[in-house]
Amino acid sequence: MKKIIYKKIWELKTFTFIVAIATLIVGLSACERVSEVIQPPTEDKSNEISIGVVLPLTGHLASAGQLMKQGYDLALDEINNAQPSPTQFKFIVEDDTSTPEGAVEDFNKLIHEDGVSVIIGPASSSATEAAFPVARDNQIVAISSTSGARGLGAISDFVFRIALTTDVVIARGITATHAKLGYQRVATLYDETDVFSTDRDTALQETFTANDIEVLTTETFQSGDTDFSAQLTRIKALNPDAIFVSALPPEKPGILIQAHELGISVPFIVSSLTDVEVQAAGAAAEGAITFIGWLPTDETPGNRAFVQNYTATFGMEPNAFATASYATVYILAEAIKNAHSTDSTAIRDALANIKDFDTVLGKFSFNADGDAVYEPKVLIVTNGTLQPFE
Repeated sequence: MKKIIYKKIWELKTFTFIVAIATLIVGLSACERVSEVIQPPTEDKSNEISIGVVLPLTGHLASAGQLMKQGYDLALDEINNAQPSPTQFKFIVEDDTSTPEGAVEDFNKLIHEDGVSVIIGPASSSATEAAFPVARDNQIVAISSTSGARGLGAISDFVFRIALTTDVVIARGITATHAKLGYQRVATLYDETDVFSTDRDTALQETFTANDIEVLTTETFQSGDTDFSAQLTRIKALNPDAIFVSALPPEKPGILIQAHELGISVPFIVSSLTDVEVQAAGAAAEGAITFIGWLPTDETPGNRAFVQNYTATFGMEPNAFATASYATVYILAEAIKNAHSTDSTAIRDALANIKDFDTVLGKFSFNADGDAVYEPKVLIVTNGTLQPFE
């Protein structure tokens, strides 16, 4: 009888223990499910690609920098919204304060603190000349949208540029304008503190020599100057057939306005003149000529939609700086897609292999130095807007 009682007690204890274990297991499973509801999994950002952007948002070139940023942002939004895959691009934007020193500091920050493998920028040739060696030394891809001085693409096979270089635009521009205007005696005026302006004037002098065009005088000024009357007065006294100006955006309107006030009526041929500077100069810009790579009316792939979208988004038509910036993002996105990697070497190789890629600038390629190849244009201000020079 005792054996039977002990057996029943043992069976009861065993059953109770099993029930307790089962209850504990069920309870733990329920807790896990509740935990998943209360604390959902962290958002997966493994497919987000960070791209550094260095441009002048303050300082001497801030107005151009703001327009460039608008071009970058529009392209970024379009690409992210159109991606067929979950890959998304993210900008880490740094302000170089319009200085070479600021660009170097920003490159180092993006590389060593943010860990990016590619940087868009800087904007000016002076900043690019200073910052590209940082990309070279760290084997990071860098793409400048707007720097045009010669030789900067050759700093490293990791660096690329979207703007046409001075030798390309000047060769095309002098051929077109000299044939029509017939100038033989010219004067030049350039910013001696800016790498692009200095290089452009040098390229002009070389082209004039090759074409037996006499340079009567070469006048200089510095970034930030606002009074150009002394230089323009000396030029006027020599009565040149044409005047060539190499300057950054802030100085161009003042030069044109003061020349107009002095009664100088010969053609002005100005570096990279955009509608922004034309509007700032007003009537003084009429008849000014420029060598550049884009027009809002160009029938290049996607250009009409770009101009419409940009105008609708920002309440103004894009200029050449915004357009080059917009194109830069699309060219980079194409390279990253082709590279199948965020590794800087893979992106570098994919960029180098960009050939006849359809952009708002036209069919786009890189040459052996990583500099842009597409069709340059010659424009003239007619009735207050830039039009093809014909």
